[in-house]
Formats: sequence, C-alpha cells, structure tokens
Amino acid sequence: QVQLVESGGGLVQTGGSLRLSCAASGSILAINAMGWYRQAPGKQRELVAAITSGDSTNYADSVKGRFSISRGNAKSTVYLQMNSLKPEDTAVYYCYLNWVGAGLAEFGSWGQGTQVTVSS
Repeated sequence: QVQLVESGGGLVQTGGSLRLSCAASGSILAINAMGWYRQAPGKQRELVAAITSGDSTNYADSVKGRFSISRGNAKSTVYLQMNSLKPEDTAVYYCYLNWVGAGLAEFGSWGQGTQVTVSS
C-alpha cells in the first residue's frame, strides 16, 4: 500500500505564491517519476509539472517560468513552488507517483488533492 499526503493549498491573491508538498510512503522499491496535475471545474485533469528519478523536469506551457518542481533530499517528497499565480491557476492539484513495487511491477498512485484558489 502506498500513500501520498499532500499539503500547502489555500487561497491567495493574484500574483501571490504557494508551495505544495507531497510525501510518499509505503512499499516502494523505486520511484520513476513524481508530478502534479490539476483539475479545474468542468475541465479535464491536466499535467502541471513532473520530475523523474534523474531530476529531469517537464512543465505545462501555461506554468513555465512561474512554477518550479523539485524533490526533497529523501527523494520521496515532491514540491511545487507556484509563483505569480493567476486566477486561471485555480484548481484542485493532485500529486502523482509512478513507482516500482514487489516483483518490479510498475504502478501509479494519486494523492487526495489539495485546493488552490487564486482570487482576482
């Protein structure tokens, strides 16, 4: 069983900053990648940013230059630093983990989601 615990969401004004955290725990042999997705009301879930085990990063065009993804020293925690927030960034943000478990099987797990609201 793998758990992802997210924190750091909240309400912020346009131009403000928030930092999201996601800590993974459980029977994880290796982590391939971690990332953040978001889903706004009436819209599909979309990738915001991802980071691989080799620390390669990928960002949605809409957040490039404003958001930064990183991993903690323990490599099982991922952060999303969000700067210059805009109202269109308002969404529920979900942590995603791509990991390897027993028998070298590959799995994907989702966090419970954290609300980010940017007021204009």
